[in-house]
Amino acid sequence: MTLLTHDRYCDEIAHQIGQLRAVVTSGADLSATVPTCPDWSLEDLLRHLGGALRWVEVLVRTRAQENIPAERVPHAGRPEARGDAAALDAWLAETGRLLVDTLREAGPDTKVWTWAGIRDAGFWARRMTHEITIHRADAALAAGLPYDVAPDVAADAIDEWLQIIELVQRSGLRKEAGELRGPGRSIHLHATDTPPELNAEWFVELTDEGVAWRRGHEKATVALRGPLTSVLLAFYTRIPPTGPELEVVGEREVLDFWLERATFG
Repeated sequence: MTLLTHDRYCDEIAHQIGQLRAVVTSGADLSATVPTCPDWSLEDLLRHLGGALRWVEVLVRTRAQENIPAERVPHAGRPEARGDAAALDAWLAETGRLLVDTLREAGPDTKVWTWAGIRDAGFWARRMTHEITIHRADAALAAGLPYDVAPDVAADAIDEWLQIIELVQRSGLRKEAGELRGPGRSIHLHATDTPPELNAEWFVELTDEGVAWRRGHEKATVALRGPLTSVLLAFYTRIPPTGPELEVVGEREVLDFWLERATFG
């Protein structure tokens, strides 16, 4: 497993922000409920994401060595008026530009606080890439718009999600993640539409010690097969694993057990 380059993450953040803005300017109903985040409207989702990006921009720009409370982040709650698509679009555009410029200027090795113990700006470039990638799926689903993502980004998002589950399990912060233990249960993720060199397959094992995983093709208790974007969204519980493009082979209850407990929020 190899991380993408810092520049690649920065490029993807800029691209994803552009795609997210296209949702805003599409005429989508900003008051529509987000089906994958039912406590939020589409506008709530966009404001949450923009605020998170502004928070990270301040952390990296100031080289913060401890967390910065949200109330100290300038313009994190803008725009003030709700339902104004043009103002929301402009705010997201400025937010994305600020974050990308700050991450590029800092480079991946600049020391900065994170919640994961990986104290560098490179962590935030990767984390925000995938934060936007998944929340853009939420926005597209709410707006009834198509969604796709570059294969290298989708594969890295699955890697990062598995690493986050490992971290949450070790930390003991989420009881649900702590229940993801064996023995004798495993999951195979298999993307069916990618070239062999991407190696878009994962073997996830629920051991007595905790979750262990690696890239590759191995027989498991249950397998989830389908196009990479669909596998990504199902693994993030954005779409059901029984979607038209997906196939579950083996003990479905093991996959359901994972999907119900793999969370850090």
